[in-house]
Amino acid sequence: MSSLDSAHAPLFDPLRLDGKTWPAKALFVLLGTGFLALSSQISVPMVPVPVTMQTFAIAMIGAVYGWRLGVATVFAWLTEAMLGLPVLANGAGGLAHFVGPTAGYLAAFPLVAGLAGWLAQRGWTGDRIVLSFSAHFAANMLCLALGAAWLATLIGFEQAIALGAAPFVLGAVLKSALAAAVLKAVQRYVQKPTDLL
Repeated sequence: MSSLDSAHAPLFDPLRLDGKTWPAKALFVLLGTGFLALSSQISVPMVPVPVTMQTFAIAMIGAVYGWRLGVATVFAWLTEAMLGLPVLANGAGGLAHFVGPTAGYLAAFPLVAGLAGWLAQRGWTGDRIVLSFSAHFAANMLCLALGAAWLATLIGFEQAIALGAAPFVLGAVLKSALAAAVLKAVQRYVQKPTDLL
């Protein structure tokens, strides 16, 4: 790799996706939508929005895939949901979720992946545990802010904060800590020369 190539290569690319062909990247997108669908089924029912592992999975997809492929993967998963596939929390799918109480969170998901991926590609991940935590926490808070903003149009600002943001802050902290720990382990693993696909 020339010095010019290395200057444009992301700092964090554990799956070495930067050099993969488009068919290989498409396969990773498909695998990523499956991971997002499975993560969405890990859910604690709450009203009006359940607590799920979706934001953890979305931020991880962004960090591991890079912001561009991460955002593409989240859009593909949301398209599956729009088509009615049961890929959202509690096996939900369909267009109704994109106009109801969860619409703001769903709209925020590509931004969550993009932010986490963009920061990871700039070194906010792996062994830099505090920056990794901060990147994921910022992505989670962005999701809560946008989700609560939409929810406020339906139930009012105070109710939206009380029901759609505040109860999820502790979960955001825990998911961000888990993400930072997982990415630290990933960083150590990828320091060994391996390749997928």
